[in-house]
Amino acid sequence: MAGQKYNIGMIGLGVMGRNLVLNMADHGFSVAGYDLDPAKVNALRSEAGDRPVKGAASHPEFFGLLRAPRTVMMLVPAGAPVDSVIRAALPHLEPDDLLVDAGNSHFKDTERRAEYLAERHIHYLGVGISGGESGARTGPSIMPGGSRPAYERVRAIFEAVAAKVDGEACVTYLGPGSSGHYVKMVHNGIEYGLMRLIADAYDFMKRGLGLSNDDLGDTFDAWKGGEIAAYLIEITAKIFRRRDEQTGSRLIDLILDEAEQEGTGKWTSQDAMDLYVPIPTIDAAVSARDLSVMKKDRENASSALGGEIGRFSGNRDECLDQIRKALYASMLITYSQGLSLLRAASSARGYFLNLGDIVRIWRGGCIIRAALLEKIRTALRRRPDLAHLLLDPVLGEEVKSRIQDFRAAVCTAAGLGIPVPGFMASLSYYDGLRSARLPANLIQAQRDFFGSHTYKRTDIPGIFHTRWDDR
Repeated sequence: MAGQKYNIGMIGLGVMGRNLVLNMADHGFSVAGYDLDPAKVNALRSEAGDRPVKGAASHPEFFGLLRAPRTVMMLVPAGAPVDSVIRAALPHLEPDDLLVDAGNSHFKDTERRAEYLAERHIHYLGVGISGGESGARTGPSIMPGGSRPAYERVRAIFEAVAAKVDGEACVTYLGPGSSGHYVKMVHNGIEYGLMRLIADAYDFMKRGLGLSNDDLGDTFDAWKGGEIAAYLIEITAKIFRRRDEQTGSRLIDLILDEAEQEGTGKWTSQDAMDLYVPIPTIDAAVSARDLSVMKKDRENASSALGGEIGRFSGNRDECLDQIRKALYASMLITYSQGLSLLRAASSARGYFLNLGDIVRIWRGGCIIRAALLEKIRTALRRRPDLAHLLLDPVLGEEVKSRIQDFRAAVCTAAGLGIPVPGFMASLSYYDGLRSARLPANLIQAQRDFFGSHTYKRTDIPGIFHTRWDDR
């Protein structure tokens, strides 16, 4: 391999970066790798074996290994580390080189970096990658955005390494600018929502119905082959069965109940508010994680306010079926919220997103892959301009036919004192969406009363203000 010029370079050889390098090499692409940590470079060299992979010890060596014009992928933590990598790379880059940010960067950072590099005639792609460690190694879902010509330079590599479903690679060009990182952000927001819904079901079944870890494992094993089949359901079934090597106890019961977050869910909620798009299930998921880290406050409140849970006295099998239906309906509602945000962002930011293509590449490799996505894809094929997923007659009926069981599950949880914020937010969203009239008229009247914000009337056109205290 002496003197060889490599197809692509990877900066950042952590778990994701290293596995993606090996994936690319397995598909016949030569890859040079670099990391500030020499141990990670050595780990790559050790794992690479006889693959067309070379670990570089310095920036000059790394950039010298690459075929011109160079293509360099970065897989480092979002924020300042990306800017640091770009600053360090710039002295070694030349016009027409391509930088690919494959981390979870905020889309506004991607826009700023792309503009900065364009002034230096360097191409930039913001690419979302989902699938975790195993996905990076065997086939992730890839969400690229930026200039179309720049994407064409890496298209063959991306299509080769991406997950495949029915022979289709789970990657496609999404649109200009920061579209790739925006879609990945919303993907992660949906992921937050789905994880919260599964946690709602878990808490309901464990504390409310008294299911053991074996019962929970059996339940999720049964569910993973049905209508709510999904990657997150599959791994949840495995989690309940895993024993701690030190104690022999089920590991799930030894994990501290504080859920961390890296920001993508919060970013999704923030931008949805900026665009006036309601995504309450995702908002509830972010807030629930915030509440979880208030461990000391929760312990004090449990003592002061009473942490007892009511005793369930109904038919357990019937309630489990209601929970399953509530989970299915709320999963569909969560996907609907995410896609509504993508539609609004596409219009506001000029992304020109094709929602059908996005759903297609989410069917494999990524964390939110689920059988339900096939039904969503079919709905978008029927009506590509569908304003809201629940307005599709088939998908709308999917929720409507389960709504009474959904309501029953939420009522039972509330009666027992089990918090199910994801379920409740999803149900309220559904009921709000189907309400031709909402109490917003009172809110607008209050705004006019205290702030002279005016209001519109239902009977005559125009803008009105009332002096409410006048008699």
